[in-house]
Amino acid sequence: MAALPVTRLTVLRAHRFTARRTLRLLQLHALTGIHLTLVCHRPHLPAALHQALHTADYSVTANFEAARRHYYGTPIAEPPPADEPAWPASRWLTLPALDRLVSYDSPRPCADPCTPPPIVWRHRTPPAPLTPPTAQRVAHRLHTATAHPRLAAAVATALFTGASLQQLATARLGDYDDAAATLALHDRARYTDGCAAYPVPPWAGIFLRAAACFTRLVSGEDQELLAAPGDRAHLLRVAETARLRPPQPPAARRQGPVGRVEWDWCERQEAERYEAMPTSRVGPSRR
Repeated sequence: MAALPVTRLTVLRAHRFTARRTLRLLQLHALTGIHLTLVCHRPHLPAALHQALHTADYSVTANFEAARRHYYGTPIAEPPPADEPAWPASRWLTLPALDRLVSYDSPRPCADPCTPPPIVWRHRTPPAPLTPPTAQRVAHRLHTATAHPRLAAAVATALFTGASLQQLATARLGDYDDAAATLALHDRARYTDGCAAYPVPPWAGIFLRAAACFTRLVSGEDQELLAAPGDRAHLLRVAETARLRPPQPPAARRQGPVGRVEWDWCERQEAERYEAMPTSRVGPSRR
């Protein structure tokens, strides 16, 4: 609500709410400043709702036309229709930027203060920016797939950084600069391209702002801004629910049943190429 920003919330069948649930909605109203409308399908307020509203500043509208004027203003304006996605929601979006989401690298957060420079792609190819139509589809699907701000932001961040889950987990609240539209990820051991600040595209900024708001509410500065390393299964489930996946192996190379997303195909390819290299090219190990 804070990130989009959502300014109105309408709850139907509010007469069925307990006093506790109504108080939770009133706390949400106080926290976000949202315009809260409770619709009771009864001629009178039930006791639980009346009790919860006792200390709130509210008004009751019983006339239907008065309610419409209260909600839409005068003259009555119908809400605009929602944008429909161009592609059917059941169709997979195959995105190469997700190739390394389950990579075996293991960056860790920086223990000391760190102000990373802008990313310089030395060891990896930068992920191709999403086209505006694809970015719109991705954002729409993430909004639909989950209400968890961190998981949604982690998937979005993977798409513009090409980072692994381990590296996404290095981001803290102070690493996101909303004004500069940058996000810092850390990798002091240089498994990839080191500690670096990535530009945040506008379509992904909404998810990062939501994650930042959520982190301020529930934790301290040292809490992960995005998904934690232990959230791997949850993160992949969100991506699959949104029908987002990395490129898949050909049918003859699949290791799982048809229909299951294989997230480690890129890693397997690299491992196979490394194992096929002559020993002389790999070089002796150092002790």
